[in-house]
Amino acid sequence: MKPGCKVLLSLTFAIAMVGCGDQEETPSAAQAASAPEKKSMAAPGTARMPAEDASAPELSVTAPLIVEHQVDVMAQRDGIIAKISVDTGTRVGPSRVLAQLDDRQLMANLEAARAKTRSIAADLKNWQAEAEVLKADYVRAQRLYDEKLIAEEQLQHAKYKAESDQWDILRVKEQLNTAKEEEHSLELELEKTRIAAPFAGLVARRYVREGQSVAKGDRLFWVTAEGPLRVRFTLPEKFLGRVKNGQRMELTVPDVRAERHEVRVVQISPVVDPSSGTIEVLTELLGSRGELRPGMTVAVHVPNPK
Repeated sequence: MKPGCKVLLSLTFAIAMVGCGDQEETPSAAQAASAPEKKSMAAPGTARMPAEDASAPELSVTAPLIVEHQVDVMAQRDGIIAKISVDTGTRVGPSRVLAQLDDRQLMANLEAARAKTRSIAADLKNWQAEAEVLKADYVRAQRLYDEKLIAEEQLQHAKYKAESDQWDILRVKEQLNTAKEEEHSLELELEKTRIAAPFAGLVARRYVREGQSVAKGDRLFWVTAEGPLRVRFTLPEKFLGRVKNGQRMELTVPDVRAERHEVRVVQISPVVDPSSGTIEVLTELLGSRGELRPGMTVAVHVPNPK
């Protein structure tokens, strides 16, 4: 066979193989990726109701349990933790001391301020006693002047001396007020060394240990109330006017199937959020809380408006 014929046969075979390969089509990765994904995720506490569920008897809204009183107790001044009185899990009453900062320097300053206040108070009494003496001298000078026994200059001298003493008394009174305010300021600073619970509740976390140096604004404890338990969530705007204050709803716990409770609506937002088209609803747990704890995720079953 001639060389030219061999080349022609090779080209013909290659074209035939390409044609056969095109007869089988497989879906490309791009086509698979272009298929619409039918998944939607609702934010916690927000109700998302698809069109096909519009006729459902109720709408289930998932949200966390909350309490109104829940705060981080922070240091109000710099210092060193001298004593810790409670630990995580301790139930405390209002104003219960949780920890104590080292207050020795403040106590010394306060005692010095109190001594200064006492000193100025004694000085004021001395000026007031002297004022009485000068007042008596002026009365005597007035009587002697009336009897023409002393000159008018002597009478004026006694008068102005008595008046001058009154201004001294006023000056010392202001010094005493200043000293008392300084004393009160130190008392307030001393109170800041006592880390106290702002309300009755439970110590959920402790962030510090004895001997630790803290700065103003550092977190020391996390205190949370244990009740009343509440659930705050949002609903589509079509529920506005159909959910009423005092209305009762069922509450369940997804992780504890046996737990069934009842909540009451205590607050409804009077306006619709224009960005999401929803209204905010606040409910409160009725009856015993059972195994419910603040922070748990629960489901509130809202009757679907017809």
